[in-house]
Amino acid sequence: MGVIRKTKSIEVLLNEFHKDQSAISAIDLIKRFNEKLNKTTVYRVLDKLEDDGVLHSFLDKNGIKWYAKCNNCSTHKHFDAHPHFQCLTCGKVDCVSVKVNIPSIPNRHILVSQVLIQGTCENCLT
Repeated sequence: MGVIRKTKSIEVLLNEFHKDQSAISAIDLIKRFNEKLNKTTVYRVLDKLEDDGVLHSFLDKNGIKWYAKCNNCSTHKHFDAHPHFQCLTCGKVDCVSVKVNIPSIPNRHILVSQVLIQGTCENCLT
């Protein structure tokens, strides 16, 4: 992990990821902190935290970028190659801890793979 300068904006965003294990969309973070942080700052900090291996990102079915905490990632490599689940009822998105095998493709070097599983979460099933 790179050296993260503890600015107020980094602290504010990191606290959100420590509160909840769910993924958070960039749009939701901008709405939550529109009084404290401008949109550009939110995106800049998210990019920095992703570059430093603190967060990883993925796209939902609408192309919206979501972020979640990393496990054992570094500035050199993200090891969080796992699927994400999006509830189509409430919109909650979280990391799923199941192993997904990414196939090798002849004459290709795979750097990133994203798997988004959609359905109904445990809270919406009841």
